[in-house]
Amino acid sequence: MTPSDHPAGTTYGIDIGGTKMELVACDAQLNVRLRRRIPTPGGDYDTFVAALAGLVRGADQELGMRAPVGLGVPGIVDAASGKHLSANVPCLTGRQLLPVLRTMLERPIAIGNDCQCFALSEAHGGAAQGYASMFGLIIGTGAGAGYVLDGQLVRGLNGIAGEWGHWPIGPDLLRRYGLPVWHCACGSQACLECYVSGTGMRRLHWHATGDDDSAGGADAETLLALRAAGDAVAQRVVAQHLDLLGSAIARIVLAYDPHAIVLGGGLSRMPHLYAELAQAASAHLLPGLAVPPILPPFFGDAGGARGAALLARQPNLIAKDS
Repeated sequence: MTPSDHPAGTTYGIDIGGTKMELVACDAQLNVRLRRRIPTPGGDYDTFVAALAGLVRGADQELGMRAPVGLGVPGIVDAASGKHLSANVPCLTGRQLLPVLRTMLERPIAIGNDCQCFALSEAHGGAAQGYASMFGLIIGTGAGAGYVLDGQLVRGLNGIAGEWGHWPIGPDLLRRYGLPVWHCACGSQACLECYVSGTGMRRLHWHATGDDDSAGGADAETLLALRAAGDAVAQRVVAQHLDLLGSAIARIVLAYDPHAIVLGGGLSRMPHLYAELAQAASAHLLPGLAVPPILPPFFGDAGGARGAALLARQPNLIAKDS
């Protein structure tokens, strides 16, 4: 089939991870018309770009159209230079992707990170459908977020609105629990990510046990099982993590006041968060301020490519990026 420039509302969304790239073609009603997945050649930039362009052109040929593309890329993009910083896809670090793809593929392309795509997907037909604003909060190996207002992704001047994982943790909390100032992979110190992520929860347990092995500490599932069995250390660590995460949620409420918060990432599968986190956040807010509903994700880990397809139809992004 010869590709046409009339995609009838179809957009391509590509979720780029460290091991795989997945493309979905979504029609105007967000029905998936095509899904393709290939390994991510993350070690060589030219090979990576060629594979990505080939994935898009292959979809063009199968569907007989040339649709706009949304990319969900791990890491951040420098707003001034357009260069990437990505630990999961190292060949992107220090390179510009957007202008190269625009030249090769000759179509509108929007780009965001995985957290922004997660938030968009959950705001459109997901757990936050019908809410005027939502904060999509990924808590896994790291901690990141996306903010959606009236169905539109809010990115801000630098494209990182909602990047709460790299807000500093409050010094009062460090003192309260006798916690050290941990260094973050971003180059800063005492970022929330170091304490409230799944990795941070392991660190809290490691610190509580006094183990010399900094790679130690139990994962969340193990800690919750130990807590249920009456283990005093696990009970203390889980309560500590809830307080730290509750404080971080309270700061989101003060900064963004979202109508809903949807959790993603590995910790989103922990049922105690939905039972206990709102109360933990409320303890850090002024009296009378409400904690928004804290919801599990509807699409789980499957929303990345779908969110990227939504990214490609955001007027504020297409107008800026095309």
